[in-house]
Formats: sequence, C-alpha cells, structure tokens
Amino acid sequence: MSARTYSFEFFPPKTAEGAEKLRATRKQLAQLNPKFFSVTFGAGGSTRDRTLETVREIQADGSEAAPHLSCIGSTEASIRDILNEYKSQGIRHLVALRGDLPSGSMDVGEFQYANELVEFIRKETGDWFEIEVAAYPEVHPQARSYAEDMINFKRKVDAGANAAITQYFFNADA
Repeated sequence: MSARTYSFEFFPPKTAEGAEKLRATRKQLAQLNPKFFSVTFGAGGSTRDRTLETVREIQADGSEAAPHLSCIGSTEASIRDILNEYKSQGIRHLVALRGDLPSGSMDVGEFQYANELVEFIRKETGDWFEIEVAAYPEVHPQARSYAEDMINFKRKVDAGANAAITQYFFNADA
C-alpha cells in the first residue's frame, strides 16, 4: 500500500473576486505541500472552461492540479474532446467520477458509472493520465450495503484507476 497523501478540492471561481480569493487560499494551502489540488467539474461539464482555466493557473504557479471529470450527462465524443484538450495542455492527472444527475434531467448520457469512464479513459489514452476515483469511508449513499460498495469500488480499480480519494467523513456524527 502506498503512503497516504492529501489534496485540496476547489470549485472553479465564477467571478474575478472569487478568483482572487481562490488564489490567496491556494497560496496558503500550498505551504502544507499537498500532493495536488483538484478542481470540480459541474454536472454535464457545466464548469468545463472554468475548470480548465483554474487547473492551468494552478499548474502555472508550480503545483500539481487534477481536474475532476464526471461522466453523467456526457457522451463518448464529449469526453474524448475533453481528454484531448487536457492532454494538449500537459495535464496528466484526473479525478474520474460518476457525478450527479443535473437537477430536472433524466438523460444520464452514454456512461452510467465511474468505472465505465475510467475504462474509456484508458482505452482512449492508455497510461497518459494518473486517475483518481472516489472511495467512501461511510459507504456510498446509494449503495445497498458495504459489500456492494466494495464491489463497485473494485470495478473502478479493475478498470484502471491508479488511486482513490475520499473525504475524512461525510457525516460528522459518524
């Protein structure tokens, strides 16, 4: 087992003021030497451009950055385009997630689960990307049991994930 590492997750800023606040926060957090900073990717890629812009800025400042890539609401063609764009920018680290279905939408797209996304990334790009996937210390909220959750996690690993990330907890009482 590899040593445990930590990262910090950011939402891409929506305003110039938000971008300045994020820069100041990132500068403070960088002193803690995280393995990387990850940047979220809105449902269906709704923050795609801001995610890329934020990742590029983090990298330009000398830190490793990993954009989130969620598959819900996406097509193979749209994911392929994003992967090619990330490769052209020298991005080598991703956080591959299922993501949440956008509110009011019933179209899940061509992928239903993160393992399908990881498998597609590997098929399209080989080992170009280091791929992080989600793990759930308190069991995924939609899993019927711990055993089912572990089976789903194993699918992501078997599909080609390099590592897993989690939060310390989702429920403070736990």
